[in-house]
Amino acid sequence: MTQQYLTIEEFNTLLKNWDGKKVKISKTELEDQDVTIMDLSSITYSNNTRRIDDYEPQHALRLNGSGEILTDENDLQPFPSDYYEIPLEDSTIYQYNNEQFFLITDRGNYTIELAQEN
Repeated sequence: MTQQYLTIEEFNTLLKNWDGKKVKISKTELEDQDVTIMDLSSITYSNNTRRIDDYEPQHALRLNGSGEILTDENDLQPFPSDYYEIPLEDSTIYQYNNEQFFLITDRGNYTIELAQEN
């Protein structure tokens, strides 16, 4: 499947088509991988101009909705907040292959796809 590079505007437009759907978010950061399943209700962005340090992102993508986190024991635990935040940088790469979105940042790699219904 061919991946296409997107601008953040193109990424936002395509991802908004998934509002109201169940999505799976996979994050790989260093040697750690996290998986979250959520009912995506909306997409927003935050802008943090009062950062204390460089660890807090200046810009972030917020996937709003309720969900569950897949634990190392393959159990699903309730998601602790009503959004999933992905830090965005000027160097973030946005890709899409008609089934999955890929965000590549300096901190980690994120994949967003429609979740399989059980």
